[in-house]
Amino acid sequence: MKTVEGFRLRPLGAEFIVTGESIKQVNFNKMISLNESAAYLWREVEGRDFSVEDLADLLVARYEIDRETALKDSDAIAQKWLEAGIVEA
Repeated sequence: MKTVEGFRLRPLGAEFIVTGESIKQVNFNKMISLNESAAYLWREVEGRDFSVEDLADLLVARYEIDRETALKDSDAIAQKWLEAGIVEA
């Protein structure tokens, strides 16, 4: 997977949002809200290829959670990002 060029992470109060900022995203009419953990993952993988396993590794390293939980959470966030169109397979 890879983040789609032209989407940027921005702080919004206590959370973060991903918004389109280029002409390519002119039809993107929504904001994607991310919590602190999801924003951390976005910053770490923005602009490079990554997998669900990469996301899980990042979660395990930062939050010291077990691998099974990290994989489950990583798969869920990756699917949401794919559905929203902010990453591509």
